[in-house]
Amino acid sequence: MKSQARLVLHALSYCVAVGLAGGCMMGPKYSRPETPAETATSFVHAPATQVAGGVEELDCWWERFGDPVTADLVRQALEGNYDLKASAARVLQAREGLSEAKGRLWPEVSYGITRDRSKRYFNFGGGGGEGLDDPNNPLLSAFSGGFSPLTTTWSQDISVSYLVDFWGKLRRAKRAAWEDLLASEANRQALTNSTIALVIQARIDVAVAQRRLALAKADVESLERTLDITERRHRQGVIGPVDVRLARASLEGAKAQEPGIASALAMSRHSLDVLVGRRPGASPDLPETLADLPELASAPVGVPGALLDRRPDVRAAEFALRAANERVGVSIAQLYPDLILSASYGRSADRWEDIWEDFSETYSAAFNLAQPIFRGGQLRAQVRAAKARYEEAAAVYGGVVLDAMRQVEDALIGEQLLQRQLEHAQVQLQESRAAEELSRRRYEQGVEGLLTVLESERRRHAAEEQLAILKGQLWTTRVNLHLALGGDWAGAPVDQSQVVKK
Repeated sequence: MKSQARLVLHALSYCVAVGLAGGCMMGPKYSRPETPAETATSFVHAPATQVAGGVEELDCWWERFGDPVTADLVRQALEGNYDLKASAARVLQAREGLSEAKGRLWPEVSYGITRDRSKRYFNFGGGGGEGLDDPNNPLLSAFSGGFSPLTTTWSQDISVSYLVDFWGKLRRAKRAAWEDLLASEANRQALTNSTIALVIQARIDVAVAQRRLALAKADVESLERTLDITERRHRQGVIGPVDVRLARASLEGAKAQEPGIASALAMSRHSLDVLVGRRPGASPDLPETLADLPELASAPVGVPGALLDRRPDVRAAEFALRAANERVGVSIAQLYPDLILSASYGRSADRWEDIWEDFSETYSAAFNLAQPIFRGGQLRAQVRAAKARYEEAAAVYGGVVLDAMRQVEDALIGEQLLQRQLEHAQVQLQESRAAEELSRRRYEQGVEGLLTVLESERRRHAAEEQLAILKGQLWTTRVNLHLALGGDWAGAPVDQSQVVKK
């Protein structure tokens, strides 16, 4: 067995040495396509007082709300969300795909042991010459017909086969698999960020619905007091029955709004339950903390070029582009000959015990050089298709970058306009409350009619509800801004410079 081991080691050494000598890499070298994000110095709607850089402050930004309920919901979503679990499984698939691509760079070594038992028929014919069919000649008569010998053969061998990656086909495929892994990791990070944003938005929706429901109940109580006043004045003969009817109609209208708001609250809770991986409707009531949340401070915006390295969906698009570039090299390398080195050593004999003896040894060594000459244009068509897929990936990447910039601009202008709208809504609420109080006093004094009181109550309730909705929209816009800026909410971003090293 020593000679067998030496042969295998020599074959392996030779294969690896030849493989290392082949340093050609067919295909184009990757370069990042230029996008508007790299040429823009700032966002159009960025605040005038913004400080360049500082985007790292986006990490775990939701904790600055000072709401432990929101932080706990985010933690539950990261642990129990089923979409995140599926994304993690896709990362594992890509990781094993990389391991498979790496394995193709090594020689294939196999060992086999076989037992072959066969029976064949041999016919020597008869009557072919004088005396061959003489029955008195037993030697000749034995070969005048045919016979079927039964044979048994035992064999064992160890074989080595190695595809010399002289043109870089396997190395390109490995690098493409590495880019696929990075893309799946970036997609998982993008899904994580989106899930966190959805959790916070659902938390805001629940808080807004709670606030609206509380306002609706308070409005019902206010209208009930108005009805009591109206009925008392009617009994006193001060007013007629029309005012009583109007007061009752307004009260029932306010009560009719409660079921719709309660339905929206229940659906928001169900959405939140699904996001954190719970059975819908099983979560406890959340505390009403919307009014207690602090005012939003200015967010660091940075420059558009930072999106290319911070936003995981942009990184995923570029990793897909890199993978497409590597596969162009794979398709080009298929135009060139493949050199396959192979060697085998073993034993073959008729008996089991003989295959362990030296006299039954067998061995072989060969190389196979195969050059495709004519395949009907298939290989060059594959090259053109790979280049077209690269162009498609480049266009997708450019579109993703532009869409990322649009999301930032939308969030910036949306927040600025919502802030302005919120200021007017706050003044409107102050005036509405003052008008309601004044109209109520004047009604009790008999100066104003009931319609004025009901209208002032309606305006005050509408102003309170609009203010609650605007606050929710403002916080939702801030969530969208952090999501658009690519706040790395669950870990440090991938350093793309490491891709070349891999």
